[in-house]
Amino acid sequence: MSEHTVQPPPARPAAPGSGRRAWTAGKKGTGGVVTTVAAAVLFAVPVLTALFGPLLAPLAEASGPGAPYALDGRHPLGTDGLGRDVLALLLRGGGSTLGSALGAVALAYLVGGAVGLAAAVSRHRWVDEMLMRPVEVVLPIPSLLVISLVGVGRHGNAWAVTMAVALVNTPVAARLVRAAALRAAAGPVAEAMRMQGESRLRVQLGYVGGSVLPVVAADVGTRVTGAVFTVAAANFLGLGMEPTAPDWGVTIAASREALLVQPWSVCAPAAMLLMFTVGLNLLGDRVLDRRDQLPPRGHRDRRARDRWTRVRRARVLPGARKEGRA
Repeated sequence: MSEHTVQPPPARPAAPGSGRRAWTAGKKGTGGVVTTVAAAVLFAVPVLTALFGPLLAPLAEASGPGAPYALDGRHPLGTDGLGRDVLALLLRGGGSTLGSALGAVALAYLVGGAVGLAAAVSRHRWVDEMLMRPVEVVLPIPSLLVISLVGVGRHGNAWAVTMAVALVNTPVAARLVRAAALRAAAGPVAEAMRMQGESRLRVQLGYVGGSVLPVVAADVGTRVTGAVFTVAAANFLGLGMEPTAPDWGVTIAASREALLVQPWSVCAPAAMLLMFTVGLNLLGDRVLDRRDQLPPRGHRDRRARDRWTRVRRARVLPGARKEGRA
């Protein structure tokens, strides 16, 4: 009785260029991790400084005041025009700048988002006109003009600057939410939910509001960046905080004339503003990219999930389909 040795099937040759594509995909993944870590560091440094800086500021102020625009061993970042320690001003000045910007954007989306969502889901044109016409009137007004009018009556009030920046951003948020919600509100899913007897609140907030969230998330980074620079510009022009307030924008404005003599008094707060805006935008882009790469969820989306998997495989290894047919 003869024994037959079973030979394993010959290995199928790899698709042309598959190794290079795999190496490129790995390189992109590594680059994405590096970008995410760098963005997190850029974003965390100014935020942590704004949160915990006031607790550490007394340690920087222990050396006492010094000469104007001095660079000595007692003050790591030197002093400003009033002899105050720049490091202490840096630790104390982030809360007003970042807090005003974040509060203004949150308030703008809270009010403008509600107005835009109500206008999009309304079935009466007169309701849409009544809600959006005042928004279109406020939209062309320059932001610095609004802040100037508020700053004259409420000079030195951080809440007044926050409300002014929120008023400037509310029309943009309302128009953005309305444009993003119109398609979902008039789509077949919303109509089916209404025919099934779902409450108006569930349709508006549960489905239409959920469909707007990706658009809002993409716009928040740009909107917060603009609000940060608007608040800093208002303080820089003397329309916001007091000239002696420990604010990053005020510090830049007060020390700009001595940039060549004592650069840290201007460059340190400016670097904090730059790190916050760049880090926030990079993190927002990474979150949105990660969300686009995730498959659909839920048992009802099984076909969509399978179709998404086939598309992803075809993009990564376009030669795989030819290889399977060979």
